Amino acid sequence: MIARDLQEMDERSGAGSPADTPTFAIAFGGGGARGLAHINVIEALDELGIRPTAISGSSIGAIMGAGMAAGMSGRDIREYAIATLSRRAEIAARLWRMRPASFGEMLGGGIRFSQFNIEKVLKSFLPDRIPDTFEELTIPLSVTATDFYGQREVPIAEGDLYSAIAASAAIPAVFRPVRRDDCILIDGGIYNPVPFDHLKNKAAFVIAIDVVGGPEGDIGKFPSSIDAMFGASQLMMQSIIATRLRTDPPAIFLRPNVARFGVLDFLRVEQVLRDSAGIKEELKRAVDAAITYVEHRELE
Repeated sequence: MIARDLQEMDERSGAGSPADTPTFAIAFGGGGARGLAHINVIEALDELGIRPTAISGSSIGAIMGAGMAAGMSGRDIREYAIATLSRRAEIAARLWRMRPASFGEMLGGGIRFSQFNIEKVLKSFLPDRIPDTFEELTIPLSVTATDFYGQREVPIAEGDLYSAIAASAAIPAVFRPVRRDDCILIDGGIYNPVPFDHLKNKAAFVIAIDVVGGPEGDIGKFPSSIDAMFGASQLMMQSIIATRLRTDPPAIFLRPNVARFGVLDFLRVEQVLRDSAGIKEELKRAVDAAITYVEHRELE
């Protein structure tokens, strides 16, 4: 949707004078493998010739945002994602290289069958073009994590990039928490699933992409324990998003068609990209409406 009052957005951002060229910032939301749909969004921005003035991201959105902020095109990210995630043998080989160096390491802190070290996962799976620090990015980036014991959102926009996006993407029960700056950090989507508020006053128009989705299935069938856990997280995050939209919505808010995919469906990368391809035209229409609005304002 396009936010209900573009004029209000315009006034808050300081845009609207004849000398202004519309600028855009973008927030990439969290949602696990559903966030592969962000690739279509980045490609659409590339095709429109839009270089965001700022990017924010949560969880998978932090990862995609880092790729774009590092200067990768949507096509670059698509090709890398398909080459890396669509082949089981490639994934297995990379995971094998991350195995514990010793039996003692495997048992350190107790047996952890499901909690991968996400910092090691990112180092193994992310492209070399993503730098080590925020300061090396070509577009300003802010990512959000959750301070587990501090019970608060933690925005991160400087210093070590890998530990920041690892913390933002540390889905509970799947990845181990990340220690950074004396905090134990987990998935940023717990507090802020689509961090468009990080971009306030960073551009004339803020675009927000929500890939959280919601539980789907047969109403006559009870969900499994895992499905119930992930589904409950989706419901919680949708509640947070709805509240934020009521209080301070972005200019453009879109939801790709990805609800049927699970948070760990990364092997279905090509299906996610196919099913969410329609978001490209939706975004282009929304951006066109925003630019047309500004042009009309300039003529007044």
